[in-house]
Amino acid sequence: MTPHGSVKQLRRRKDGKVIAGVCSGVGNYVGIDPNILRVGLAIASLFGGLGVGIYAVAWLLIPDQDKDASIVQNLIDNNKDNPVWKDTQAKVQDKWSKATNRHQPSMPHDPYAHHPYSQPKADDKL
Repeated sequence: MTPHGSVKQLRRRKDGKVIAGVCSGVGNYVGIDPNILRVGLAIASLFGGLGVGIYAVAWLLIPDQDKDASIVQNLIDNNKDNPVWKDTQAKVQDKWSKATNRHQPSMPHDPYAHHPYSQPKADDKL
């Protein structure tokens, strides 16, 4: 909570912004100098570009100071009715449900259970 009674929110800030305001926003949220974060990301960038990747992900996920949603959230909200998005969402939900139900014993699947020749005929009574 801030002194004004509102909840502190993580936002990319425009004041103190160098590229996209990520370090300024995170520094303000955590309570440290943004330059320390910038130096840390610069050092991490020297080791395989990790700092650039972290900064890019934070830029996509942290909303701007004047907005309520991040770039990724806006993309998701704007494409909810897209058939590709709905298909992807259905596949992810199906895979997730299968992955989370692995503790239950699975029944063996018979691939020929619905084949017409595997069904007994009405006149084949013993």
